[in-house]
Amino acid sequence: MGFRFHSSVRSSAAILAIVLSGCASLAIAPAVNASPAMQPAQTGVAGPAWFFPAIDWASYTKGGRGGELVRVTTLAGDGPGSLREAIAMEGPRIIVFEVGGVIDLEKETITISNPNITIAGQTAPSPGITLIRGGFDVKTHDVIIQHLRIRPGDNGEARASGFAEDAISTASARNLIVDHCSLTWAVDENLSASGPRFTGDTPDEWRAGTSHNILYSHNLIAEGLADATHPKFEHSKGSLIHDNVNGILIYGNLYAHNYERSPLFKGGVHGQIVNNFIYDPGQRAVHYNLQALEWGKVPFETGKMDLIGNVMRAGQSTAEGLPLVMIGGDGDLELHARDNIAVDRWGNPLPERGRYTAGPAKFIDAPEAMPLPAGLPVMPAVAVERFVLANAGARPWDRDSHDVRVFANAAEGRGEIIDSQSEVGGYPAVEPSYKAFDPALWDLDTMLPKSSEALDSGARSRGT
Repeated sequence: MGFRFHSSVRSSAAILAIVLSGCASLAIAPAVNASPAMQPAQTGVAGPAWFFPAIDWASYTKGGRGGELVRVTTLAGDGPGSLREAIAMEGPRIIVFEVGGVIDLEKETITISNPNITIAGQTAPSPGITLIRGGFDVKTHDVIIQHLRIRPGDNGEARASGFAEDAISTASARNLIVDHCSLTWAVDENLSASGPRFTGDTPDEWRAGTSHNILYSHNLIAEGLADATHPKFEHSKGSLIHDNVNGILIYGNLYAHNYERSPLFKGGVHGQIVNNFIYDPGQRAVHYNLQALEWGKVPFETGKMDLIGNVMRAGQSTAEGLPLVMIGGDGDLELHARDNIAVDRWGNPLPERGRYTAGPAKFIDAPEAMPLPAGLPVMPAVAVERFVLANAGARPWDRDSHDVRVFANAAEGRGEIIDSQSEVGGYPAVEPSYKAFDPALWDLDTMLPKSSEALDSGARSRGT
């Protein structure tokens, strides 16, 4: 299957500062196989940057392109000028920020129900936008979310008391991009994709009725809280991709310190996991599970997974001998795996595959990958760790102290799964900042900056 072991995947401890990584040029629509390597491109932004080859992503996932420019001017959880009010508006809209700091959602999830929206966290003044004590639930189409930090946390509540918030979840969403976000301290999943398991009578109808055509790229998906407020007790989870979700690409993310689901594909999922760095998974890293109890009398659908150019490195919380990908339950998985690296804390090879239940599920080797988006740069696995550490998460040019800590720990083999955000410094508290948004500094079709002047950053250290 082309799986390779590698004994030297540790990158430099220094976390590289970048100007902006051009995720906005990614397409989701399947087209042709990707180019074999990533190439740098010149941009109008001064300093080192990686920009993807030009792809007409906006013809497929438009977000708010061409719509009203809506300015967020307050950190209040609701009311005039708030993020919640901007999201609730109807019609195509691009949300930009004239304020930076922390928005306390006070346990009130923001539901994104109206389509054609771009939330451009890259436009905020330093230190950017952080949401606490809540998250997003996406229930519509054509949505782009970029450069936000979302940290639900346990709200200081008692163990198993019932607060079970995702950072970002979906319900029958389609044409969705979540890119360059930092998603940590969720009590359920940090980042998930869900919907009804069965809508209609046929597999095609099921797939159309749940979340589909989704790109999760360049995110930090980390420190899901383990023994916290979830009613099921242990629940440190990275990403749950629910039954029959399809057309999902998980690309260039850092999964760190999650006990399970980095990510989990449930029954019948069709998706691709490409160029991710998975650090310090606990009991499972990547896994697949179709549960007969949930499917009842419905015939099982075979899942499909491409696992290409990923790196898994064990940490202090990782079970001994953990395989990169595991299967459980009752349904089979067609797996195409190539050019992946899996090592323990000392660089010794770990298995590619394993299982974790006594059910009949089995891997089926798929000789060919599903089509990747046209022009998608697929890096060799040996380049992935360094690239992800430098480029993933919200505002890599302006990381906050929590992101600096997680990236540094992943680079240097430190850190562990946590039960509460209080173990690592607690919810952030920063002074609000204000800066008028200047549309002349931005390409409003892609929300990429035209110059470095557009990207605000603080004077804090970004290194280790």
